[in-house]
Amino acid sequence: MADEERTPGVQDAMAAAARRAGFDRADQPITSATLLGAMGGIRGILEALVPGIAFVVLFATTSSLPIALGVSVAIAVVFVVLRVAQRSPVSPAVGGLVATLASAALALLTGRAEDNFVFGLIQNAAYGGVLLVSVLVGWPLIGVAVGYLEGEGTAWRKDRRKFVAMQALTLLWVGLFALRLIVQVPLYYSGQVELLGTFKLIMGIPLFAPLLVVSWLIVRAAFPAKHDAPGREQQPS
Repeated sequence: MADEERTPGVQDAMAAAARRAGFDRADQPITSATLLGAMGGIRGILEALVPGIAFVVLFATTSSLPIALGVSVAIAVVFVVLRVAQRSPVSPAVGGLVATLASAALALLTGRAEDNFVFGLIQNAAYGGVLLVSVLVGWPLIGVAVGYLEGEGTAWRKDRRKFVAMQALTLLWVGLFALRLIVQVPLYYSGQVELLGTFKLIMGIPLFAPLLVVSWLIVRAAFPAKHDAPGREQQPS
């Protein structure tokens, strides 16, 4: 009985996690619009990229850590102010601002420009590690989240096809985080700040977007009942 009482809260939390990851769009046609929406739209992409680009460009041209960090933080602040002024949801921009501030503070404290990327490396290690452990124990977290979003709870684990698909999908995301670490950690330790910043940008949205498409396709194939149900077919134009 206690487990049943907890189920609605767990289901809501996991479904919300799946929606934040963009899996609620898996039942829609994969178009540039749906892909863009899953990444937060043009504004979300700019908020994710521009502060980092500013840091790399300014540090490469001025060699001044305070200037590069100051402009990067200022841009993140501007994004938050714009959202407040336009009464848009501020949490995405605030999250970016907090991350930018924390990274800048660490870099200024140590005087090492490469430390501006430490929290990003830790984040990739944490995400990849947690997802890998979830696969090893047979509870792939992406599958858990998608299962609740699809209204199946954890019943999908009894279907071998779905279980294998969710294990594989979770491992794909582990691979993304691992690849980032494999490329970026050596650059961090060798102090190649410009290359580190450049590869962080390249291995961000440009890798996230195609993996999100692959994830949608795997979810559609693994959970066809919802996505191929009557009424989900293409609407007449």
